[in-house]
Amino acid sequence: MEVENKVKYALLIEYDGNGLVGWQKQDEGVSVQGSLEKAAKSIFNEKFEIQGSGRTDAGVHALGQVAHIYLPKNHKLTSKHPFYIISAFNALLKDTKIRVISAKHVKSEFNARFSAVKRFYKYRILCRAAPPGLDKGKVWHIRQKLDLKLMEEGIKHILGQHDFTSFRTIKCQAKSPIRTLDEITFANEGDEVIIRVKAKSFLHSQVRIIVGTIVKIGDKTWDPEQIKKILHAKDRSLAGPTAPADGLYLEKVDYPKNLLDDDWPIIYDDTVYN
Repeated sequence: MEVENKVKYALLIEYDGNGLVGWQKQDEGVSVQGSLEKAAKSIFNEKFEIQGSGRTDAGVHALGQVAHIYLPKNHKLTSKHPFYIISAFNALLKDTKIRVISAKHVKSEFNARFSAVKRFYKYRILCRAAPPGLDKGKVWHIRQKLDLKLMEEGIKHILGQHDFTSFRTIKCQAKSPIRTLDEITFANEGDEVIIRVKAKSFLHSQVRIIVGTIVKIGDKTWDPEQIKKILHAKDRSLAGPTAPADGLYLEKVDYPKNLLDDDWPIIYDDTVYN
């Protein structure tokens, strides 16, 4: 893509995955990438390509997706405070469940996908008899308690670097099944079990398959040692089900501080921008 007379921006994005085909543009259906590119074309009257930090699947949500885009350097919006870029995008996205939370100018070497050093996912499981009302489509509803101690015992077997063939979908296009899981934590928050997973990168549906597997340990269907056997077998059919997309959130993406730090501009309406 031509970058002459362009300036690169990083965008911080949140979205409700319900009704979306995922991040990536598809031949049919509404995608996050396609919606953002359509908005950018309307704002700047030219075609754009936006790259995200990861291709979240249909139904998966994001609290902190990061993307990059080249914008015209001399445009009236790019010569002002990022507030105006954010407002322009969100005005055109008002009928969607996609929002640009923040934006900042970044160096040309920044790449939302390839510069990422850590990705953080959160999975929400609602454990109670009554189905969700306010959070319908936002959690996986399970009608029983889960034993977090058993889940913690089982998950130890897959921390670190392993061949995760048993924990990726058959549609996964990654050249290697080797990945490194840095951390997986479990917490009770009211009626919910919150699972957080941290790694540099993930295989297709890896987090959801891990969740579907560890829940079978938490509900005492399987012994914690079973997860070790599943890992070593390198056979997807032996792992648990793929947990629903409803409960999964891309929570945060980390980058080298010299390319993009955590200090995103927070925009308030009571500030005057020039």
